[in-house]
Amino acid sequence: MKVIEVGPVRMAFTDRHGGVSTGPYGTRNLGGAVGDDPAAVAENRARTAAELGLDRVVYMRQVHGADVAYVTAPFGADPPGLDAVFTDQPGLGLAVLVADCAPVLVADPVAGLTGGAHSGRPGTEAGVVPALIEAMAARGADPARMVAVIGPAACGRCYEVPAEMRERVAARVPEAWATTRRGTPSLDLRAGIEAQLRAAGVTDIRHDDRCTIETPDLYSYRRERVTGRFAGYVWLAG
Repeated sequence: MKVIEVGPVRMAFTDRHGGVSTGPYGTRNLGGAVGDDPAAVAENRARTAAELGLDRVVYMRQVHGADVAYVTAPFGADPPGLDAVFTDQPGLGLAVLVADCAPVLVADPVAGLTGGAHSGRPGTEAGVVPALIEAMAARGADPARMVAVIGPAACGRCYEVPAEMRERVAARVPEAWATTRRGTPSLDLRAGIEAQLRAAGVTDIRHDDRCTIETPDLYSYRRERVTGRFAGYVWLAG
């Protein structure tokens, strides 16, 4: 894993290597609700946290919505249904689990606030990333100071959808309108999320441009159906 450093902020994206899961989940599956052995998932999460120097990590029960929560500790065994969290607690990791949806990591290094959002097609349409920026701003973050990293996700050349779905999403997020390399309707989540970030006042926007569908080192639900989840992590050092 490559760790991105911005002042006291750390961000990282895992891949599917370096864990103990087997079969379609091999090997570093971090998703706890995809059919993998819970003991293997727990070991993978523990190994990943240790590699990143974290002893506490917040995992959400992601439901493809736009709800946001401020957190100060992990949820435990029964997390609420959420798709974005943020914190001001140093050393508390925030994890976003994905396998084609976009993990969006944001931070205001000056205010000492970090956040993460799970922005798939429903979340992008519902505006989970703008909701996260608004919630962080209400606690003192300045969007003009924020850095955002949009992680690996299904790209617009691959993410085929029905024409009526493209129309509906583009009515809310016009920049998401796209066409596959075969000329069929698709969505470009990355472009849509970047437009949402810019509209919210964030200008320092970075990308991990890997397409999950095209990258065997990453999990992809579209490509494999039965598969694991990789994660984006964000935290304040110290």
